[in-house]
Amino acid sequence: MSDAVVPDELLARIRRFHDHTFPGVQAQFQTLVSEGQHPSILFIGCSDSRLVPYLLTGTGPGDLFLIRNVGAFVPPYDGMAGYHGTSAAIEFGVLNLKVSRIVVCGHSHCGGIRALYEEVNPLAKNLKVWLELGREAALPVQVSPEALRRTEQRAVVLQLERLMGYPMVRTQVEAGHLTLHGWHYVIEDGEVHVFDVNSGQFVPASEASHSGHGPYVEHLSEPMFNEIDDAYNPEFRP
Repeated sequence: MSDAVVPDELLARIRRFHDHTFPGVQAQFQTLVSEGQHPSILFIGCSDSRLVPYLLTGTGPGDLFLIRNVGAFVPPYDGMAGYHGTSAAIEFGVLNLKVSRIVVCGHSHCGGIRALYEEVNPLAKNLKVWLELGREAALPVQVSPEALRRTEQRAVVLQLERLMGYPMVRTQVEAGHLTLHGWHYVIEDGEVHVFDVNSGQFVPASEASHSGHGPYVEHLSEPMFNEIDDAYNPEFRP
C-alpha cells in the first residue's frame, strides 16, 4: 500500500490567497475592518455555483450583503421569532446596514425550480418544505424548457412581493429610501433580464432603461404572473 499523501487542494488554495492574493487587497480589507462595512446592495441569490454575484455586478469586498439559498426564496413575514436565516439577514440588511437596493436574482437552469416539478429525495425533509416557498410560481403544465424559464421568472416576482410584506422593507420603499430589483440571469448568455413592474416583463439589460423595478404598490400575484405569461406561448398558460 502506498504511503503517498494526497495533496489537499483546498488547503493549497487558501494558502495561495494568503500569500499571493491578500497582499494586493490588504489595505482595502483593513479599511473595511476599521471603518466597518457599508454595502448599498442586499443581494438575494440562489446557491447555485454558477451564479457569482461579485462577477455579475462588477463589485468587490464590502459592496454586497449576500443571502444565498436554494431558489433565491424569501419566506413570508409572519412576525414570529425563530431560526429564520433569510429573514434575519433581510432585517439586518435593511435595519442595520440601511441598504438602498435589494436585488432578487433567479437564473436559468435552476435546480431548485426544476425540483418543484420532481420528486424530492425523502431524506431531504428541510428541502421539501423549503421548496414550498416557490410552489405558487409553478405551472400546471408538463415540464419543458419554456415552462422552467417562465417559472424561474415568476418565482422572482413572487419573492419581490413577499419582500413588501416585511414592515421595515415596505416602510423604506414607501419613503423612497429603498428600491427592489428583480433579475433573471441567463447563464449561457451572460445576460441579466431585469423586471419592469410597469410592463410586467423581464427585459434584457442590454435593452433596458433601468436595473429593474419591484412592486412598489399592492399587487396580487396572479395578475403580475399573467403579465409575465403573456410573453410566452399561450398553450403554456395556466
